[in-house]
Amino acid sequence: MHDIAPKTDPALMEAEELLALYARRALSPVEALKAVTERIARMNPWVNAFAALNPRALQQAGESEARWMAGRPMGGLDGVPATVKDLLNVAGFPTRRGSRTTDATPATDDAPAVMGLKQAGAVIIGKTTTTEFGWKSPGDCPLHGITRNPWNRERTPGGSSSGAAAAAAACFGPLHIGTDAGGSIRIPAAFCGVIGVKPSFGRVPQWPLGAFANVAVAGPLARSVRDSALMMNALARHDLRDPFCLPDEKRDWRDGIEDGVKGLRVALVRRLGFDAPLDEEGETALQEAALALERAGAVVEEADPQLPDTRAIFGRVWGVALARLVAMVPEDKRALLDAGITDVAAAESTMSAVDFLGADALRIEAAHAMARFHQRFDLVLTPCTPTAAFAADMPTLHPQLALWRDWAPWTFAFNLTRQPAISVPVGLDSEGMPRAVQVAAALYRDDLCFRAARAIEVALQVTTAPTL
Repeated sequence: MHDIAPKTDPALMEAEELLALYARRALSPVEALKAVTERIARMNPWVNAFAALNPRALQQAGESEARWMAGRPMGGLDGVPATVKDLLNVAGFPTRRGSRTTDATPATDDAPAVMGLKQAGAVIIGKTTTTEFGWKSPGDCPLHGITRNPWNRERTPGGSSSGAAAAAAACFGPLHIGTDAGGSIRIPAAFCGVIGVKPSFGRVPQWPLGAFANVAVAGPLARSVRDSALMMNALARHDLRDPFCLPDEKRDWRDGIEDGVKGLRVALVRRLGFDAPLDEEGETALQEAALALERAGAVVEEADPQLPDTRAIFGRVWGVALARLVAMVPEDKRALLDAGITDVAAAESTMSAVDFLGADALRIEAAHAMARFHQRFDLVLTPCTPTAAFAADMPTLHPQLALWRDWAPWTFAFNLTRQPAISVPVGLDSEGMPRAVQVAAALYRDDLCFRAARAIEVALQVTTAPTL
């Protein structure tokens, strides 16, 4: 198993490439893992993508190699290196959630998505960093410090799936689980120039549920749309622990992914209930993606779904969740929390139940408006972030304002409506940083999101990893 083509680094390969080589016995899972771990040893000291590394990864890769040698791979990801965000349980590892307030006792059970990866044969490299409890978009936390963007170490990878996106861009394995309650997969994917998938709510089961359970999902980050869809096959499995998860849909999410967008109706949306900011190079990226879809045969037109002000809705959902989170932290440990969490919690802790239920009613109105909108349009195209990645060490000031101005103005609406949405790289800006757009589809039409994202990817042929 040593017929690796000259100058070919397995760490740079996508999951589908690795699996094809494993099947031909041209590469082994052990060789692939060693290439990835060498890269981690060389680069992670400054990227800081990992909360913990798995000391049993090499053993798991060896077990996978034995299965491939016997012609009996155990699943669709056998031997593929993968990581898990440290908001999800991995048996044998503590789930610290980026916080100095959490217990270091190892979890005894795997989260549903992690179980899906393991059952598909993936090799878990380790757990990736997250902002504290996944609360914000800058990629730092009190427990692990600052995670940095592989494209530029002075920039943030975004958050809250900071380590997952940084690991994807740095080629620390091809597959990475993130979570997304307001953009926490799509924002870091956009900042790091990789694919970030927010599935329909309930598509990927979660347990235990986190602080933002009513809007949060788990999903893939990867360097290609096809790898993201392949990973969804393992993640989107019914699990009775999650009372909100959907029944199994017996399909390969890559089926139909190459069908393109010819004849599909695409709404270019510039307003998700309020006037969100977008810089000039973000506008250029949006126009490039729209043109790519048009050239692929889609019918693209500007349209407004007439949503209520989603800032007012999400701000309350987010604020109440943080207030509850702080209330659950023992009083003697609250000083250890990221200061922004306590600031938001203090501001929202006096909200009445009537006000909160009013916000939830508006959330349902927004979902209804989008469902009506999708009677006219198959897909929605929007910006993903208002700017490229900002400074990694920028202090978090005025978080309630930053939420809709700097972090997540283009993403949180789709958490409220629970629709699928994917961040797709479009290219690099004048400073060499990735820019991206977002495609969304009607609730449960994740297949259309994958098709549109793949069409943009094929048309623009964007590099999803920096030269390091």
